[in-house]
Amino acid sequence: MKTSYTGLVGDVGGTNARLALVDDAGHIRHPKTYPAADFGSLGEVIGQYLDTTVGRRCPPRAVLAVAGPVVDGEIEFTNLAWRISEGELVGTFAFEAARLINDFAAQAMAAPALSADDLKPLGPVMKGAEGAPLVVLGAGTGFGVAGLARSERGDVPIATEGGHAAFAPHDELEAQVLERLRKIHGRVSIERVLSGRGMFQLYKALGDIRGVETGLADEKAVFAAGQAGDPLCAETLDRFCGILGSVAGDLALTFGARAGVYVSGGIAPRMVDRLNSGEFRRRFEDKGRLSDYTRDIPTSLIVHPYAALVGSARALKQLEGNRL
Repeated sequence: MKTSYTGLVGDVGGTNARLALVDDAGHIRHPKTYPAADFGSLGEVIGQYLDTTVGRRCPPRAVLAVAGPVVDGEIEFTNLAWRISEGELVGTFAFEAARLINDFAAQAMAAPALSADDLKPLGPVMKGAEGAPLVVLGAGTGFGVAGLARSERGDVPIATEGGHAAFAPHDELEAQVLERLRKIHGRVSIERVLSGRGMFQLYKALGDIRGVETGLADEKAVFAAGQAGDPLCAETLDRFCGILGSVAGDLALTFGARAGVYVSGGIAPRMVDRLNSGEFRRRFEDKGRLSDYTRDIPTSLIVHPYAALVGSARALKQLEGNRL
């Protein structure tokens, strides 16, 4: 008996497009990753994937998580010369319905469905408040933020551009970092510090403050040297983790995320030990009069390789419900 598929799901970023099918039981099937640089459009990627998995048996619906803001059902990718709309997806592939959602909104949808094996605790193991909001954030090429509101009618993802909120220094050293970044950028957002490029600029700023030579070429070199024990690069990574903790705590307060704060993105999974060394959680909790509030909120690292696909599959289920 052939497997029946209810929809196509995807996670499309500046580097890779990940696509999968969802079966009748809601399970993700046949996940495949395509380098975005090898294709002229997202439509080409989808066409190739469908041809090699289901042929002419196109699934009825599609939900694609995309890296960037979705405006009026359309996405223009920041780091790709791609643009696609929900209407184009329906017209090209004859889907009954198609939906584009922000990639971090998809991860927020995934968070309640992830098992203990899909998560690593950052700090003390505790249970979040039942039915309360949660937030997902992460540093990679940029800095993404999304929330999830819970209700009896279903979960509602809240896509944001929170990574472009202003960076707030925690101490005098970070105030000096901010001053140096202002000379480069004018206004300094969180993403200017908590991203791959941000890590490199943090390294350059700390070197200038310390009077230490900063001869490394990029953030990859800084990360490798920091992991190997180079003093300035190790300080950069530790400070990065501390700033991430501060921002995560601020976002927990902003969203009222008593169900939990989930960290994802390309950088955090490679520095779990540093994140668990104490500074991340200490600064997460260090919120003055609201420290008791943040102290009761669990923080976790998402390690599921296809979290955005899991969230897209949950959004697909909602889309099916809307079509009934």
